[in-house]
Amino acid sequence: MAFKCIAAVLIGVVAVAFAGLVPAPFPGVARVFPAPVAAQVPVAVNTNYDPHPQYTFAYNVNDALTGDSKSQQESRDGDVVQGSYSLVEPDGNIRTVLYYADPINGFNAVVQRGPLVHAKGVVPVAPALRAF
Repeated sequence: MAFKCIAAVLIGVVAVAFAGLVPAPFPGVARVFPAPVAAQVPVAVNTNYDPHPQYTFAYNVNDALTGDSKSQQESRDGDVVQGSYSLVEPDGNIRTVLYYADPINGFNAVVQRGPLVHAKGVVPVAPALRAF
């Protein structure tokens, strides 16, 4: 019985040693079909075009908790846009930018720095007892 088991294992090892790849037939040439002709899609026309656009907006933020302070206002009348925005820089100065844009002169901005704003001190935070 031991001889049969050893012979079976030996035959299996020899079969694995001489095993090779199964030859595959030549894959052939891929079929090529002509692409369908695309039809021209009509272009949608925006009928809500305003030849003389006008708008005005403004906002102001004063957050006492974070110290964020900024504002902006802008208006447009046709191709002319003018406005300004301001913010408090990290060093406490107020930066104000006045801008004006039109098709002839392009975009023009004037930057002004205002007086220092007293920055609020940092409030100490109580340490956590323990974090696990």
